[in-house]
Amino acid sequence: MEDVYIVMLVALLALAITDLVVGVSNDAINFLNSAIGSKAVSMRTILIVASLGVAVGAIFSSGLMEVARKGIFLPGQFYFEEIMIIFMAVMITDVLLLDFFNSLGLPTSTTVSIVFELLGAAVCVAAIKIYAGSGNFGELTTYINTSKATEIILGIFLAVFIAFIVGAVVQYISRFIFSFQYEKKIKYAGAAFGGVSLTAILFFILIKGLKSVSFISDETLVFINENTLFIILGGLVLFTLLSQLLMSVFKLNILRIIIVIGTFALALAFAGNDLVNFIGVPIAAWQSFEIWQAMYQASGTLPSELLMTGLSGEVATPSFLLVIAGGVMVATIWFSGKARAVVDTGINLSRQGDGVERFEPNFLSRSIVRYSVIMGNAFSIILPAPIKNRIDTKFDKPVNHSRSKRIDAPAFDMVRASVNLVVASVLISIGTSLKLPLSTTYVTFMVAMGTSLSDRAWDRESAVYRVAGVLNVIGGWFVTALVAFSAAAIFAAIIYYGGTIALALLIIIAAILVVRSTVLYSRKSREEKNKKRFNRADIITINEITAETSENISSVISGVNKMFTKTVDNLGYHDLSKLKKNNKSIKKLEDEIDELKGNIFYFIKSLDEDSVEASKFYILILDYLQDMVQSISFITRNSYNHVHNNHKNLKFNQVRDLKKVDERMQVLFDDIEETFNNHEFGEIDRILSEKQELLDYVSELIQKQINRIRTSETSPKNTKLYFGLLLETKDLIGSTMSLLQLFQEFYAEAKSTI
Repeated sequence: MEDVYIVMLVALLALAITDLVVGVSNDAINFLNSAIGSKAVSMRTILIVASLGVAVGAIFSSGLMEVARKGIFLPGQFYFEEIMIIFMAVMITDVLLLDFFNSLGLPTSTTVSIVFELLGAAVCVAAIKIYAGSGNFGELTTYINTSKATEIILGIFLAVFIAFIVGAVVQYISRFIFSFQYEKKIKYAGAAFGGVSLTAILFFILIKGLKSVSFISDETLVFINENTLFIILGGLVLFTLLSQLLMSVFKLNILRIIIVIGTFALALAFAGNDLVNFIGVPIAAWQSFEIWQAMYQASGTLPSELLMTGLSGEVATPSFLLVIAGGVMVATIWFSGKARAVVDTGINLSRQGDGVERFEPNFLSRSIVRYSVIMGNAFSIILPAPIKNRIDTKFDKPVNHSRSKRIDAPAFDMVRASVNLVVASVLISIGTSLKLPLSTTYVTFMVAMGTSLSDRAWDRESAVYRVAGVLNVIGGWFVTALVAFSAAAIFAAIIYYGGTIALALLIIIAAILVVRSTVLYSRKSREEKNKKRFNRADIITINEITAETSENISSVISGVNKMFTKTVDNLGYHDLSKLKKNNKSIKKLEDEIDELKGNIFYFIKSLDEDSVEASKFYILILDYLQDMVQSISFITRNSYNHVHNNHKNLKFNQVRDLKKVDERMQVLFDDIEETFNNHEFGEIDRILSEKQELLDYVSELIQKQINRIRTSETSPKNTKLYFGLLLETKDLIGSTMSLLQLFQEFYAEAKSTI
């Protein structure tokens, strides 16, 4: 009997390690966002500081895993076997849920996920017990800690709203004081700003971080709580003087120091307090097993007979488990690609400059931006002109004329990064001292969004996309709660009724899904790295334009070539399912061209002064590439619609002729692709000389179809499709040859000027 539960504990251990990886990847946005976005220090330094904070917080973390053991449900109402079912369902759900959000690159709350998973699994098992017993579901409140669950739900709404508003207000005041030209102002006001900021971070470490450190005695904690005001005032004086000393004597940037210390503080508190979200459940399961094992050896008590009242006490976590957990967390910070993806989402939504937006606008984001603009315009009319002008000057952004500075331009400056860290620290500290349930992810993310809004990072060019992104992330938070509750309840029911076999199948399925997700994410990451896209950081010269344009041409030619062949083959076989896939795949080619055209502004801005003429060449190249993609899109979509509408198959002669065109097109496109891949641009003359032969062949096929119509053709739909395919193929060839001719002329001119 013990063997079954030992296997379950081993499975929980494996799930705990996996949960640590996916959980840290998700929560990395909490403590890495500001430092990475501001580029205050090198990436290596950021990771070292964050690793130290996580290691210290994890190793000295409290062993009081109360949320997992008794914070959501009342353990004394459940038997040992029921408790183990709840814990297994929770861990399987948590791993799958967090990995899903990480794969999307969206930050969600590990606190909310674990709480609602515990709630869902406990409610499910309690409902099963009630149904098998009295049938009175009003007794459910005797199993669930309803007051705690209600507090957490209310805390979610309060944290989101308050963090956003406070972040926006504090950043507005800070920017009004320092402006974007903060280098001069920081010499005079930097000491006071550093004193306030470092005192706030000290308060955060004392209240939020050290409260869970095991070596801090109760007397020390009582002293800190009773003398909080004295500690804050003393810290304010001390850190103000220290800040002035660091700036005046050591010539250090106080903002950089605030960011480094703030990153350490958030990482410390994250590991010290959120560790329960990852290993609390497995540790609670282990403690439950020890309690039952002792009773079983003493009196032979069965798992279905022992109520887990023993979990209601306080049990410390062995230190070696905390050391292992800390090591896994540190390794994840350094090596997890998904952690970087989650951080990139927060930075992308809060960056000061514009660029390629990740999220698409929706009805709600458009409405919010539209009415915000109307309100802003109304307020601007009411505000006196002198005041308005003074405010506007504070928000004037410096223009980087140096291209080298644009390369390393941070997403936002160190003033905003400091405010992000300080405000998040203070809000989490206050919430903890008031014993309010908080999500560190929600607070840090919404503070960052509030500061970016008040910093005018969301202008008319980007607001609708940024608002859509914030709405997507917030919506994901509520989806987290709903999915966590439902999935944990379903898994608990499956394990309860399916027993060991069902549990084994769930674990196998979870492992397969996580591995599959990791493989797909790695593949997607490699594809993204292989794509070369222009952005405002690029410095483009004539040679680079030639090289990059040839890569773009080769990529599009390759995609068009493959799609033409697949469409002709699948149309010949009248294969609807494959034509449907082709129809969906064509969107990828269209998106590539749209992305390139969307970056024209940054391309032109990046050009050397003596390369401005190349912008016209680049625009015309994109125009021809778009014409080519539109032609292949027409061919693919019309072929799909023809088969989808159940029209007659093309005749054998028509399919044969199309296949001959495809064979000649393959030879042509393979030559073009090889030419541009190998930069053998002298071959373009030969390819252009052969274009007329292919165009003449397509014209012959058009004439053959005309003759068929006059003699044997009886299907108007087939005729419409066939003519459409041939005419678009002719346009495709024409656009390709025009592109080659343009490239040849530009290359010859560029070569003569070198």
